[in-house]
Amino acid sequence: MELPHTTLEQWVVLQTVVTEGSYAQAAAVLFRSQSSVSYALSSLQERLGLPLLKIVGRKAELTEQGRALLSQAQPLIAAFTQLEARAHGLRQGARTQISLVVDAVFPKESFFSALQAFQQTFPDTQLQLTEILRNETDRQLQARTADIYITTQPVENTLNSRWLVDVEFVPVVKSGHPLLLSTGPISNTELARYPLITLVDRDSQRDEKRKPYETVSWSFTTIESAIEAVAHGVGYGWVPLHSVMARLQKGELIMLPLGKRAVRKTALYLRYNSEKHSYDPTLNAFVAEIERRVVSS
Repeated sequence: MELPHTTLEQWVVLQTVVTEGSYAQAAAVLFRSQSSVSYALSSLQERLGLPLLKIVGRKAELTEQGRALLSQAQPLIAAFTQLEARAHGLRQGARTQISLVVDAVFPKESFFSALQAFQQTFPDTQLQLTEILRNETDRQLQARTADIYITTQPVENTLNSRWLVDVEFVPVVKSGHPLLLSTGPISNTELARYPLITLVDRDSQRDEKRKPYETVSWSFTTIESAIEAVAHGVGYGWVPLHSVMARLQKGELIMLPLGKRAVRKTALYLRYNSEKHSYDPTLNAFVAEIERRVVSS
């Protein structure tokens, strides 16, 4: 069997140059000298006997042959990246700490039940939990400080992220609220007569330029406070069904008859910080417990 004449490293350098647009930028990203980047590409083209790049203005672009060959090499690059990420996870073993960023609407019962089961297998692994509201999702994902995220951010990479659960929101008021006197589905005009209880993060609450609601609204930064506001007759609000199920069953809170508008769903997605995190055995054990309880709930 004859050994390949080109190396994976050379193809990675080519892909980086194309992505970054220049040898200098690629060198900076790869933490290499510009001369080593140039040498890797020269060697690659020499061994293939084909021109892979051309300079258009100040930007390095693929030739037709280069585009065809790099498209075939990219799955190999991705496969080797996954292979090394998995090796990293296997080498890492059990973690001493896991950091999580979780949207506050995720069912607490499922979360703590999963945590209890995980703790029995990994008693020495500590957990750091940061609860957020939807408005804070982008900032938390950009910071990349956690190992696992459960947020409303849609799936972008199926290797590192996937749909987890749909959380149902229902409109509720205190028992005896005037809105319940309506004989049919409640109109938007009727709703506008009463304060809407909303959930916002602290930054949005302080932002005077935040877009106002069409009706009077009272904003809170925790689900618990928003529910208490509704329970005290301050107004009506859309809250996670699982958070008020007990109060609904007792008759303390009543779902508003809004017809087809009576239920809204918010999708939550689970994502790892990076691909190497998705191969971490400790993180995967915790994720498995989370997914097991979400499915059975």
